[in-house]
Amino acid sequence: MHYDITTLPNGLRIISQDMPSLRSLAIGIWVNTGSRDETPVEAGASHFLEHLLFKGSDAWSAQRISEAFDSMGARNNAFTSKEYTCYWARARDADLTTTMEILAEMVQRPAFRQEEIDLERGVVLEEINMNEDDPTDVAHEQFVTTMWGTHPLAPPILGTKDSITAMTRETISGYWSRRYTPNSATVAVAGRVDHGALVELVAEHFGAWEGGDIDRSLTDLKTEMGVGVVRRDTEQAHLVFGGPGLKRDDERRFALIVSDHVLGGGMSSRLFREIRERRGLAYAVHAFRSPFADSGASAVYVGTTPGQTAEVLKLVRAEFDKIMDTGITDDELERARGHVQGALALSLEDADGRMNRLGRNEITRLEHFSVDQIVAKVDAVTNADVIDVARAAYGGPYVLGATGPFDVGDLEEFVK
Repeated sequence: MHYDITTLPNGLRIISQDMPSLRSLAIGIWVNTGSRDETPVEAGASHFLEHLLFKGSDAWSAQRISEAFDSMGARNNAFTSKEYTCYWARARDADLTTTMEILAEMVQRPAFRQEEIDLERGVVLEEINMNEDDPTDVAHEQFVTTMWGTHPLAPPILGTKDSITAMTRETISGYWSRRYTPNSATVAVAGRVDHGALVELVAEHFGAWEGGDIDRSLTDLKTEMGVGVVRRDTEQAHLVFGGPGLKRDDERRFALIVSDHVLGGGMSSRLFREIRERRGLAYAVHAFRSPFADSGASAVYVGTTPGQTAEVLKLVRAEFDKIMDTGITDDELERARGHVQGALALSLEDADGRMNRLGRNEITRLEHFSVDQIVAKVDAVTNADVIDVARAAYGGPYVLGATGPFDVGDLEEFVK
Protein backbone atom coordinates (compact mmCIF):
# COMPACT_ATOMS: atom_id res chain seq x y z
CA MET A 1 0.00 0.00 0.00
CA HIS A 2 1.91 3.04 -1.24
CA TYR A 3 1.05 6.41 0.23
CA ASP A 4 2.71 9.82 0.51
CA ILE A 5 2.76 11.95 3.64
CA THR A 6 3.92 15.51 4.30
CA THR A 7 3.73 17.73 7.38
CA LEU A 8 3.35 21.48 6.89
CA PRO A 9 5.33 23.92 9.09
CA ASN A 10 2.21 24.58 11.17
CA GLY A 11 1.90 20.88 12.04
CA LEU A 12 -0.91 19.90 9.66
CA ARG A 13 -0.36 16.44 8.20
CA ILE A 14 -1.25 15.59 4.59
CA ILE A 15 -1.53 11.95 3.50
CA SER A 16 -2.60 10.73 0.08
CA GLN A 17 -2.79 7.70 -2.15
CA ASP A 18 -2.94 8.00 -5.91
CA MET A 19 -5.48 5.83 -7.77
CA PRO A 20 -4.74 6.87 -11.37
CA SER A 21 -7.49 4.76 -12.92
CA LEU A 22 -10.16 6.95 -11.29
CA ARG A 23 -11.50 10.33 -12.34
CA SER A 24 -12.61 11.20 -8.80
CA LEU A 25 -11.21 11.51 -5.32
CA ALA A 26 -12.26 11.37 -1.68
CA ILE A 27 -11.10 14.10 0.70
CA GLY A 28 -11.30 14.00 4.49
CA ILE A 29 -10.38 16.68 7.01
CA TRP A 30 -9.82 14.66 10.18
CA VAL A 31 -9.71 16.39 13.57
CA ASN A 32 -8.42 14.60 16.65
CA THR A 33 -11.32 15.50 18.91
CA GLY A 34 -14.51 13.78 19.98
CA SER A 35 -16.96 13.43 22.83
CA ARG A 36 -14.31 12.12 25.24
CA ASP A 37 -12.54 15.49 25.07
CA GLU A 38 -15.51 17.56 26.27
CA THR A 39 -16.09 19.05 29.70
CA PRO A 40 -19.55 18.49 31.24
CA VAL A 41 -20.77 21.89 30.01
CA GLU A 42 -19.51 20.98 26.52
CA ALA A 43 -21.25 17.59 26.36
CA GLY A 44 -22.21 17.07 22.71
CA ALA A 45 -20.10 19.98 21.42
CA SER A 46 -18.05 17.83 19.00
CA HIS A 47 -21.18 16.60 17.26
CA PHE A 48 -22.87 20.03 17.44
CA LEU A 49 -19.81 21.49 15.69
CA GLU A 50 -20.10 18.86 12.98
CA HIS A 51 -23.50 20.36 12.17
CA LEU A 52 -22.54 24.00 12.59
CA LEU A 53 -19.47 23.98 10.39
CA PHE A 54 -21.71 23.29 7.40
CA LYS A 55 -23.36 26.65 8.14
CA GLY A 56 -20.20 28.19 6.76
CA SER A 57 -18.04 31.24 7.25
CA ASP A 58 -18.58 34.92 6.57
CA ALA A 59 -17.47 34.32 2.98
CA TRP A 60 -19.28 31.00 2.43
CA SER A 61 -22.89 30.78 3.63
CA ALA A 62 -24.64 27.44 4.15
CA GLN A 63 -26.58 27.97 0.94
CA ARG A 64 -23.45 28.79 -1.03
CA ILE A 65 -21.74 25.66 0.29
CA SER A 66 -24.63 23.36 -0.60
CA GLU A 67 -25.07 24.96 -4.04
CA ALA A 68 -21.34 24.65 -4.78
CA PHE A 69 -21.27 20.94 -3.89
CA ASP A 70 -24.46 20.32 -5.85
CA SER A 71 -23.13 22.13 -8.93
CA MET A 72 -20.11 19.81 -8.95
CA GLY A 73 -22.17 16.66 -8.48
CA ALA A 74 -20.15 16.08 -5.31
CA ARG A 75 -21.16 14.24 -2.15
CA ASN A 76 -20.27 15.61 1.26
CA ASN A 77 -20.99 14.97 4.90
CA ALA A 78 -19.29 14.50 8.26
CA PHE A 79 -19.24 12.13 11.22
CA THR A 80 -18.25 12.35 14.86
CA SER A 81 -16.95 9.61 17.14
CA LYS A 82 -15.77 9.53 20.71
CA GLU A 83 -12.18 10.31 19.60
CA TYR A 84 -12.25 12.09 16.23
CA THR A 85 -14.36 14.06 13.75
CA CYS A 86 -14.16 13.92 9.95
CA TYR A 87 -15.49 16.31 7.31
CA TRP A 88 -15.45 14.61 3.93
CA ALA A 89 -16.32 15.10 0.29
CA ARG A 90 -16.28 12.95 -2.84
CA ALA A 91 -15.76 14.90 -6.08
CA ARG A 92 -14.24 14.81 -9.56
CA ASP A 93 -10.48 15.18 -9.61
CA ALA A 94 -10.98 18.41 -11.60
CA ASP A 95 -12.95 19.89 -8.68
CA LEU A 96 -10.29 19.34 -6.02
CA THR A 97 -9.41 23.04 -5.76
CA THR A 98 -12.97 24.22 -5.13
CA THR A 99 -13.66 21.36 -2.73
CA MET A 100 -10.54 22.14 -0.71
CA GLU A 101 -11.44 25.83 -0.57
CA ILE A 102 -14.88 25.03 0.83
CA LEU A 103 -13.59 22.59 3.46
CA ALA A 104 -10.89 25.07 4.50
CA GLU A 105 -13.48 27.80 5.06
CA MET A 106 -15.72 25.47 7.04
CA VAL A 107 -13.02 24.14 9.36
CA GLN A 108 -10.94 27.28 9.92
CA ARG A 109 -13.41 30.18 9.79
CA PRO A 110 -16.86 29.13 11.02
CA ALA A 111 -19.20 32.07 11.46
CA PHE A 112 -21.19 30.72 14.42
CA ARG A 113 -24.17 32.94 13.67
CA GLN A 114 -26.52 32.91 16.65
CA GLU A 115 -29.66 32.35 14.59
CA GLU A 116 -28.07 29.34 12.88
CA ILE A 117 -26.91 27.92 16.21
CA ASP A 118 -30.47 28.14 17.53
CA LEU A 119 -31.94 26.51 14.42
CA GLU A 120 -29.37 23.70 14.38
CA ARG A 121 -29.88 23.17 18.11
CA GLY A 122 -33.38 22.04 17.22
CA VAL A 123 -32.03 19.65 14.59
CA VAL A 124 -29.63 18.05 17.08
CA LEU A 125 -32.41 17.72 19.67
CA GLU A 126 -34.52 15.92 17.05
CA GLU A 127 -31.56 13.61 16.36
CA ILE A 128 -31.41 12.80 20.07
CA ASN A 129 -35.18 12.14 20.04
CA MET A 130 -34.76 9.83 17.05
CA ASN A 131 -32.06 7.80 18.81
CA GLU A 132 -34.08 7.60 22.00
CA ASP A 133 -36.98 6.16 20.00
CA ASP A 134 -34.75 3.40 18.59
CA PRO A 135 -34.58 0.58 21.17
CA THR A 136 -31.40 -0.82 19.57
CA ASP A 137 -29.59 2.50 20.02
CA VAL A 138 -30.86 2.75 23.58
CA ALA A 139 -29.55 -0.73 24.44
CA HIS A 140 -26.13 0.12 23.02
CA GLU A 141 -26.06 3.38 24.98
CA GLN A 142 -27.00 1.52 28.18
CA PHE A 143 -24.10 -0.87 27.57
CA VAL A 144 -21.66 2.02 27.02
CA THR A 145 -22.70 4.04 30.08
CA THR A 146 -22.71 0.96 32.31
CA MET A 147 -19.41 -0.27 30.90
CA TRP A 148 -17.46 2.97 31.20
CA GLY A 149 -19.15 4.56 34.20
CA THR A 150 -17.27 7.77 35.04
CA HIS A 151 -14.66 7.25 32.31
CA PRO A 152 -14.44 10.01 29.63
CA LEU A 153 -15.69 7.49 27.03
CA ALA A 154 -19.04 7.04 28.80
CA PRO A 155 -21.04 10.16 27.78
CA PRO A 156 -23.11 9.93 24.57
CA ILE A 157 -21.63 11.47 21.42
CA LEU A 158 -24.80 13.49 20.81
CA GLY A 159 -24.77 14.98 24.30
CA THR A 160 -28.02 15.23 26.25
CA LYS A 161 -31.12 17.33 25.76
CA ASP A 162 -30.10 19.44 28.75
CA SER A 163 -26.52 20.01 27.57
CA ILE A 164 -27.53 20.89 23.99
CA THR A 165 -30.35 23.17 25.15
CA ALA A 166 -28.01 25.04 27.50
CA MET A 167 -24.99 25.25 25.18
CA THR A 168 -24.06 28.84 24.34
CA ARG A 169 -22.28 30.32 21.37
CA GLU A 170 -19.30 31.07 23.64
CA THR A 171 -19.10 27.44 24.76
CA ILE A 172 -19.19 26.14 21.18
CA SER A 173 -16.70 28.71 19.90
CA GLY A 174 -14.38 28.09 22.83
CA TYR A 175 -14.39 24.34 22.27
CA TRP A 176 -13.68 24.84 18.56
CA SER A 177 -10.77 27.23 19.17
CA ARG A 178 -9.28 24.89 21.80
CA ARG A 179 -9.58 21.63 19.87
CA TYR A 180 -9.40 22.60 16.18
CA THR A 181 -5.74 23.30 15.46
CA PRO A 182 -3.37 22.27 12.64
CA ASN A 183 -1.53 20.03 15.11
CA SER A 184 -4.75 18.12 15.75
CA ALA A 185 -5.73 17.68 12.10
CA THR A 186 -4.94 15.53 9.08
CA VAL A 187 -5.93 16.01 5.45
CA ALA A 188 -6.41 12.61 3.80
CA VAL A 189 -7.03 12.20 0.06
CA ALA A 190 -7.40 9.09 -2.09
CA GLY A 191 -8.18 8.91 -5.79
CA ARG A 192 -6.70 10.56 -8.83
CA VAL A 193 -4.31 12.92 -7.05
CA ASP A 194 -0.74 14.15 -7.37
CA HIS A 195 0.75 14.48 -3.90
CA GLY A 196 3.05 17.40 -4.72
CA ALA A 197 0.20 19.45 -6.19
CA LEU A 198 -1.99 18.47 -3.24
CA VAL A 199 0.57 19.74 -0.73
CA GLU A 200 0.76 23.08 -2.54
CA LEU A 201 -3.04 23.37 -2.55
CA VAL A 202 -3.38 22.49 1.14
CA ALA A 203 -0.58 24.89 2.05
CA GLU A 204 -2.40 27.66 0.16
CA HIS A 205 -5.66 27.09 2.01
CA PHE A 206 -4.48 25.80 5.40
CA GLY A 207 -0.91 27.09 5.70
CA ALA A 208 -1.85 30.15 7.77
CA TRP A 209 -3.91 28.11 10.23
CA GLU A 210 -2.55 28.61 13.74
CA GLY A 211 -2.90 26.77 17.02
CA GLY A 212 -0.85 24.75 19.43
CA ASP A 213 -0.83 21.18 20.62
CA ILE A 214 -3.92 19.66 22.18
CA ASP A 215 -4.04 17.24 25.07
CA ARG A 216 -6.16 14.22 25.88
CA SER A 217 -6.53 12.56 29.24
CA LEU A 218 -6.01 8.80 28.98
CA THR A 219 -7.57 6.84 31.81
CA ASP A 220 -7.38 3.19 32.82
CA LEU A 221 -10.74 1.44 32.63
CA LYS A 222 -11.99 -0.14 35.84
CA THR A 223 -15.13 -2.01 34.90
CA GLU A 224 -17.37 -3.81 37.37
CA MET A 225 -20.13 -6.16 36.32
CA GLY A 226 -23.43 -4.40 35.91
CA VAL A 227 -26.73 -4.05 34.08
CA GLY A 228 -28.24 -0.96 32.48
CA VAL A 229 -31.89 -1.18 31.42
CA VAL A 230 -34.47 1.14 29.91
CA ARG A 231 -37.84 -0.47 30.54
CA ARG A 232 -40.15 -0.44 27.52
CA ASP A 233 -42.99 -2.68 26.43
CA THR A 234 -41.35 -3.59 23.14
CA GLU A 235 -42.06 -6.63 21.00
CA GLN A 236 -38.35 -7.50 21.15
CA ALA A 237 -35.80 -7.35 23.92
CA HIS A 238 -32.65 -5.64 22.62
CA LEU A 239 -29.54 -6.93 24.39
CA VAL A 240 -25.89 -5.87 24.26
CA PHE A 241 -23.75 -8.24 26.34
CA GLY A 242 -19.98 -8.12 26.79
CA GLY A 243 -17.18 -6.54 28.75
CA PRO A 244 -13.74 -4.92 28.59
CA GLY A 245 -11.78 -5.60 25.40
CA LEU A 246 -8.51 -4.54 23.79
CA LYS A 247 -7.03 -1.12 23.25
CA ARG A 248 -6.72 0.06 19.66
CA ASP A 249 -3.00 -0.67 19.27
CA ASP A 250 -2.94 -4.02 21.11
CA GLU A 251 -0.87 -6.48 19.08
CA ARG A 252 -3.46 -9.18 19.79
CA ARG A 253 -6.10 -7.31 17.76
CA PHE A 254 -5.51 -9.50 14.70
CA ALA A 255 -6.29 -12.62 16.73
CA LEU A 256 -9.41 -10.86 18.06
CA ILE A 257 -10.55 -10.10 14.51
CA VAL A 258 -10.39 -13.84 13.81
CA SER A 259 -12.10 -14.74 17.08
CA ASP A 260 -14.90 -12.21 16.60
CA HIS A 261 -15.61 -13.49 13.10
CA VAL A 262 -15.92 -17.06 14.30
CA LEU A 263 -18.05 -16.01 17.27
CA GLY A 264 -20.49 -13.68 15.54
CA GLY A 265 -19.13 -12.23 12.32
CA GLY A 266 -21.37 -13.69 9.65
CA MET A 267 -23.91 -16.32 8.66
CA SER A 268 -21.41 -19.12 9.30
CA SER A 269 -20.54 -17.82 12.80
CA ARG A 270 -21.26 -19.84 15.91
CA LEU A 271 -23.79 -17.41 17.38
CA PHE A 272 -25.71 -17.05 14.10
CA ARG A 273 -25.91 -20.80 13.61
CA GLU A 274 -26.79 -21.60 17.21
CA ILE A 275 -29.22 -18.78 18.04
CA ARG A 276 -30.85 -18.12 14.65
CA GLU A 277 -30.41 -21.16 12.43
CA ARG A 278 -30.76 -24.01 14.92
CA ARG A 279 -33.16 -22.48 17.44
CA GLY A 280 -34.92 -19.59 15.65
CA LEU A 281 -34.51 -17.30 18.66
CA ALA A 282 -33.43 -14.15 16.85
CA TYR A 283 -33.29 -12.43 13.50
CA ALA A 284 -30.19 -10.31 14.24
CA VAL A 285 -27.18 -11.44 16.25
CA HIS A 286 -23.58 -10.35 15.84
CA ALA A 287 -20.33 -9.72 17.72
CA PHE A 288 -18.49 -6.40 17.63
CA ARG A 289 -15.55 -4.63 19.21
CA SER A 290 -15.01 -0.97 20.16
CA PRO A 291 -11.28 -0.19 20.50
CA PHE A 292 -10.03 3.16 21.81
CA ALA A 293 -6.71 4.70 22.81
CA ASP A 294 -6.81 3.60 26.44
CA SER A 295 -9.46 0.87 26.63
CA GLY A 296 -11.91 -1.12 24.60
CA ALA A 297 -15.00 -3.30 24.65
CA SER A 298 -16.03 -6.61 23.11
CA ALA A 299 -19.71 -7.42 22.95
CA VAL A 300 -22.58 -9.23 21.27
CA TYR A 301 -25.86 -7.68 20.15
CA VAL A 302 -29.02 -9.78 19.84
CA GLY A 303 -32.71 -8.95 19.51
CA THR A 304 -35.18 -11.56 20.73
CA THR A 305 -38.67 -12.03 22.18
CA PRO A 306 -38.54 -10.94 25.85
CA GLY A 307 -39.56 -14.40 27.05
CA GLN A 308 -36.49 -15.89 25.32
CA THR A 309 -33.99 -13.48 26.89
CA ALA A 310 -32.71 -15.94 29.50
CA GLU A 311 -32.13 -18.70 26.96
CA VAL A 312 -30.35 -16.36 24.53
CA LEU A 313 -28.02 -14.89 27.14
CA LYS A 314 -27.10 -18.35 28.41
CA LEU A 315 -26.24 -19.39 24.85
CA VAL A 316 -24.02 -16.33 24.40
CA ARG A 317 -22.19 -17.08 27.66
CA ALA A 318 -21.78 -20.71 26.55
CA GLU A 319 -20.15 -19.67 23.26
CA PHE A 320 -17.82 -17.33 25.16
CA ASP A 321 -16.80 -20.24 27.39
CA LYS A 322 -16.19 -22.60 24.44
CA ILE A 323 -13.80 -20.24 22.69
CA MET A 324 -11.99 -19.42 25.93
CA ASP A 325 -11.63 -23.13 26.77
CA THR A 326 -10.79 -24.77 23.43
CA GLY A 327 -10.53 -21.99 20.84
CA ILE A 328 -11.66 -22.67 17.29
CA THR A 329 -11.28 -25.44 14.73
CA ASP A 330 -8.84 -25.46 11.84
CA ASP A 331 -11.73 -25.01 9.40
CA GLU A 332 -13.04 -21.99 11.32
CA LEU A 333 -9.58 -20.47 11.38
CA GLU A 334 -9.19 -20.92 7.64
CA ARG A 335 -12.61 -19.39 6.92
CA ALA A 336 -11.84 -16.44 9.18
CA ARG A 337 -8.56 -15.82 7.39
CA GLY A 338 -10.30 -15.89 4.03
CA HIS A 339 -13.00 -13.53 5.29
CA VAL A 340 -10.48 -10.97 6.54
CA GLN A 341 -8.58 -11.06 3.28
CA GLY A 342 -11.70 -10.74 1.14
CA ALA A 343 -13.31 -8.01 3.26
CA LEU A 344 -10.09 -6.02 3.26
CA ALA A 345 -9.74 -6.25 -0.52
CA LEU A 346 -13.36 -5.16 -1.05
CA SER A 347 -12.99 -2.22 1.35
CA LEU A 348 -10.12 -0.84 -0.74
CA GLU A 349 -11.93 -1.00 -4.07
CA ASP A 350 -12.97 2.68 -3.98
CA ALA A 351 -11.51 6.02 -2.97
CA ASP A 352 -13.82 6.37 0.07
CA GLY A 353 -12.51 3.18 1.64
CA ARG A 354 -8.89 4.11 1.08
CA MET A 355 -9.30 7.70 2.30
CA ASN A 356 -11.02 6.53 5.46
CA ARG A 357 -8.31 3.96 6.13
CA LEU A 358 -5.53 6.52 5.60
CA GLY A 359 -7.20 9.23 7.66
CA ARG A 360 -8.29 7.04 10.54
CA ASN A 361 -4.90 5.36 10.90
CA GLU A 362 -3.06 8.67 10.72
CA ILE A 363 -5.27 10.56 13.19
CA THR A 364 -5.10 7.67 15.67
CA ARG A 365 -1.35 7.10 15.06
CA LEU A 366 -1.76 3.50 13.98
CA GLU A 367 0.81 2.08 11.62
CA HIS A 368 -0.20 2.07 7.95
CA PHE A 369 0.07 -1.64 7.27
CA SER A 370 -0.13 -2.81 3.68
CA VAL A 371 -2.70 -5.41 2.66
CA ASP A 372 0.06 -8.02 2.49
CA GLN A 373 1.23 -7.12 6.01
CA ILE A 374 -2.27 -7.47 7.42
CA VAL A 375 -2.82 -10.76 5.64
CA ALA A 376 0.50 -12.02 7.03
CA LYS A 377 -0.50 -11.04 10.58
CA VAL A 378 -3.85 -12.80 10.25
CA ASP A 379 -2.21 -15.86 8.69
CA ALA A 380 0.13 -16.00 11.70
CA VAL A 381 -2.77 -16.31 14.18
CA THR A 382 -2.84 -19.69 15.90
CA ASN A 383 -5.52 -21.41 17.95
CA ALA A 384 -3.45 -20.67 21.07
CA ASP A 385 -3.55 -16.97 20.13
CA VAL A 386 -7.34 -17.15 19.80
CA ILE A 387 -7.73 -18.74 23.23
CA ASP A 388 -5.46 -16.12 24.79
CA VAL A 389 -7.26 -13.17 23.24
CA ALA A 390 -10.69 -14.66 23.92
CA ARG A 391 -9.87 -14.86 27.61
CA ALA A 392 -8.85 -11.21 27.52
CA ALA A 393 -11.89 -10.03 25.54
CA TYR A 394 -14.70 -12.38 26.58
CA GLY A 395 -13.71 -13.21 30.15
CA GLY A 396 -15.54 -10.41 31.97
CA PRO A 397 -16.42 -8.69 34.16
CA TYR A 398 -19.66 -8.77 32.21
CA VAL A 399 -21.90 -5.85 31.38
CA LEU A 400 -25.40 -5.95 29.90
CA GLY A 401 -27.25 -3.08 28.25
CA ALA A 402 -30.90 -3.74 27.48
CA THR A 403 -34.20 -2.32 26.31
CA GLY A 404 -37.37 -4.27 26.98
CA PRO A 405 -40.11 -5.11 29.46
CA PHE A 406 -37.90 -5.82 32.44
CA ASP A 407 -35.97 -4.16 35.27
CA VAL A 408 -32.34 -4.41 36.35
CA GLY A 409 -33.14 -7.09 38.90
CA ASP A 410 -34.59 -9.33 36.20
CA LEU A 411 -31.22 -9.51 34.39
CA GLU A 412 -28.53 -9.33 37.08
CA GLU A 413 -28.06 -13.10 37.26
CA PHE A 414 -26.70 -13.15 33.68
CA VAL A 415 -23.66 -10.97 34.42
CA LYS A 416 -22.53 -12.92 37.49
